[in-house]
Amino acid sequence: MRAEFLWEVFTDTGAPEAYLLFKDAGRAQQSVREAEHGLPDDAGACPPDNRSKLKGACQLLTYAEFTVGEAHGFSSITEATALEMFPELRTDIELLALASYFAQLAEVLSQEDAASPALLPLILNALYALAKLKKPPRLVKAATELRLAALAGYLPELSGCCVCGNAEPDRFSIADGTLECASCRASDGVRMPLSSASLAAMRYIVSCPDKKLFSFTLTGSAEKELCDAAESYLLTQLERSFYTLDFYKSLLTE
Repeated sequence: MRAEFLWEVFTDTGAPEAYLLFKDAGRAQQSVREAEHGLPDDAGACPPDNRSKLKGACQLLTYAEFTVGEAHGFSSITEATALEMFPELRTDIELLALASYFAQLAEVLSQEDAASPALLPLILNALYALAKLKKPPRLVKAATELRLAALAGYLPELSGCCVCGNAEPDRFSIADGTLECASCRASDGVRMPLSSASLAAMRYIVSCPDKKLFSFTLTGSAEKELCDAAESYLLTQLERSFYTLDFYKSLLTE
């Protein structure tokens, strides 16, 4: 059994916890914790010397390939190869915090024992855009949030005003994921302002090819509109908050 992971560690209590994205992983999330912390010998755990060899592939935000085996009803990792470690993210606290948010999003939106063929490339491309391409973090964040919302089944309807059909409306309904004109109102939920530039960016993000997701630019008030709309929309649809996001945002205000 082979598995691909993004490894994230949070230390609220001092104990590491895995947040990862996997493909054909089976019981691999349990297996990674077992490989890192060990199991009783009679439970089929890796010997201590083997566990030490696996630690390089289990570092923070490492993209790695694992070979997972089963013995005595337990899963354990027998081989591990680090494919990309994104060292640039480890030396910048803001990038590290943002990447941690992406990893937690991946953990929330992925399903154990199920392949995530679109989720894995999206998160990897986002990390690559931050670490290697040096894309603006705010735009990478917004694009990743909107694309993740679409992958999770919350594709916004951006063709035009849901009331009058106007192709260039200037409001975005966070709860409904629809566009409205300022003078139109389909519901009583929160609406966020959009300029023609921020609307064009949203339409690009949800429809462009994967490899071109971060190939757009936006500045000034249009950038803020996009970032506010993308974050609010994703959090509203998922009906939850993320402490990794709270930490990232706290860094921006210090």
